[in-house]
Amino acid sequence: MKKIIILLLLCLALTNCEKDDICSEDTSTTARLYIAFYNNNNQDSRKNVFNFRAQGVGNDNPLDDYNVIRTNEVLLPLKTTENQTQFKLHNDYEIDDNGTPDDETDDFITGNEDIITISYAVKEVYVSRACGYKTVFENVTIAIEDDGDKWIDFIQTTTDNDPITNETEAHFNLYH
Repeated sequence: MKKIIILLLLCLALTNCEKDDICSEDTSTTARLYIAFYNNNNQDSRKNVFNFRAQGVGNDNPLDDYNVIRTNEVLLPLKTTENQTQFKLHNDYEIDDNGTPDDETDDFITGNEDIITISYAVKEVYVSRACGYKTVFENVTIAIEDDGDKWIDFIQTTTDNDPITNETEAHFNLYH
């Protein structure tokens, strides 16, 4: 008898789901910042960055998809609880073992690191009961720290400062 009651309750629970109770994979969620890399000498041409590494400032680990790769674009996750996020973007990243491959204590990083600061306003937008809220980033600007040895020449917006709601087209172009 208990099995029948449990089975009936399970069937009742499953049939009471509404369309809004399941968040579809196609539903737009919080978008990452999309930056495309271009050749500064030929500004219509995409240009790869070799041995590229992206890492959040204050974070010891690189972003999952951007650890010593060749790429001509990057999708950066922005902090949703703050109005600013910083990243270290490395060009020609490499770890030099200092001639002692078994001793990691004397290893050092080579290549060129630029730090970018992304500033923005955060707006929470209700999506649905199943999906909850997503964050939209407004008034986004990017500044490059000048350490005297920048590999990034400049960064230019492509969206006329429209809010960042999706990651299908580049929001900024980075020229190097």
